[in-house]
Amino acid sequence: MTKKFICKFCGSSVAIDFNTTHKLSVGSRLKTEKGEKTSRGIAIISTDEMTLYYEFCPSCEKTSVYAVGEGSEFKGKTWNLYPDSIAKQLPDYIPSSIIEDYVEACKIVKLSPKSSATLSRRCLQGMIRDFWNVKKSRLIDEIDAITDKVDLETQEVLHSLRQLGNIGAHPEKDINLIIDIESDEAELLILFIEYLFEEWYIKRHERKSMLKKIKEINNNKNQIKKGKL
Repeated sequence: MTKKFICKFCGSSVAIDFNTTHKLSVGSRLKTEKGEKTSRGIAIISTDEMTLYYEFCPSCEKTSVYAVGEGSEFKGKTWNLYPDSIAKQLPDYIPSSIIEDYVEACKIVKLSPKSSATLSRRCLQGMIRDFWNVKKSRLIDEIDAITDKVDLETQEVLHSLRQLGNIGAHPEKDINLIIDIESDEAELLILFIEYLFEEWYIKRHERKSMLKKIKEINNNKNQIKKGKL
C-alpha cells in the first residue's frame, strides 16, 4: 500500500510504501541493509498504549518524529515531537511577524486551544493590515473594510474567527461563564489561516512570477526580431 506524507520541514510530498517500511527496535538506526535512509521507519518504540513513528524526507534529509496513542487511554491522540508543531513551512515573502504568530498558534494548539485561537485572530489581523493595507482600531472594522475584496462566505468566516479569538482575548461580562475552545476547533482556525496564506500571498506571488516570466519571454522574442540577440 502506498500513500504520501507532507514533510513538516520543507513541505515536500513524499511517497510511502508500507510494504517496504521497517519496524525498528529500541536503539535501531534509520538505515536499510544498504546503509541508506528509508522514506519511513515504523515503531522505534511500540507498546500497547503508544507507538513512536518517524518519517525521513529525501528532499531535505530531515526526520520528523511523532507519537500515536494506541490503547484505550490515548486512543486517537497524536503528539508532534520533532518538529514540535503542525506549522507548515511558509515562504519568506510573508512578513515574519505574521509567520511567528502562526507558528506559535500551531505550537500551543493542544496545550492551550483558547490561546491558539487568540493567536490565529492576531495572525488574521496582521494579514489584513499587511496584504490589504487596511489599518483601523478594531478588527471588526478592518474586516468590514475589505467587503468588496472577498466573497460573502469568506467575510462571514473572517468574523467567525475574530469572535472565536475574542474568547481567549477578552473575559466574558459574566465571570462565571466559561467558554472553552477544543483543540480540534483551534486546529480548524489554523487551517483557515493556512488557506488565507495560499489564497492571498502565495497565489499573488505565483501570479506575479508568471506574468514577469511571460513579459521576459516576449521581450526576448522582440529583441530577436530586432536582430539584437
